[in-house]
Amino acid sequence: MRRTQSIPARQIALRAAKILALVVLAILLLPYLITPLYRFIDPVSTLMLARWATGKPVERTVVPLAAMAPVLPVTVIASEDGRFCSHHGVDFQELRERIDAAEDISETRGASTITQQVAKNLFLWSGRSFVRKALEFPLAFWIDLTLPKWRVLEIYLNIAEWGPNGQFGAEAGSRYAFGKPARALSAREAALMAAVLPNPRRRSARQPGPAVRRLAGVYEARAAAQAALAGCAKPMR
Repeated sequence: MRRTQSIPARQIALRAAKILALVVLAILLLPYLITPLYRFIDPVSTLMLARWATGKPVERTVVPLAAMAPVLPVTVIASEDGRFCSHHGVDFQELRERIDAAEDISETRGASTITQQVAKNLFLWSGRSFVRKALEFPLAFWIDLTLPKWRVLEIYLNIAEWGPNGQFGAEAGSRYAFGKPARALSAREAALMAAVLPNPRRRSARQPGPAVRRLAGVYEARAAAQAALAGCAKPMR
């Protein structure tokens, strides 16, 4: 009788490690492979997927930039990322200013551009961690390289969480807050929507408190002053 040769445990472990490494590499590379497709395909965010998976409602109607009030993208740029049209995914000037001003290095984690927020919303997770930032930076550069600015902004405005009960995107957010489509927003209403973007579950454009109204006033004035700097927000096809 022939003896069956057993595979050494070390060899099994090495094979398993190689397979695991290939799986991890494929997961890391997948966003880079599918990002160019988002030039033509409307993506969904990881938060939307998580809500669907847990049976929570998701309300979203994708609308192009051309179907939004022009003041909305301009106001969002003015409030979220003033150098959006000139940086390449990561605003190192803003990052340096945050680092210089922060007493604690952890306070600099919030210095995210619109492109970084797109990277996070499409491919990563919420919360603050240096691991996420390390993954977010190269993704933001790649998104900026492969997609035009107007498309990055269009994606952001259609995946941002804009309401407390699963309202995603400018259209759903506008209808929830003001009972009107995004194309009909006034400058003040656009500023109120921009003011709640960091946390639409605690802040409301529908029933704005003093802090939201104060922020909206700042953003409305900033958008009016910086409108000429938002040329990349003009939709192109």
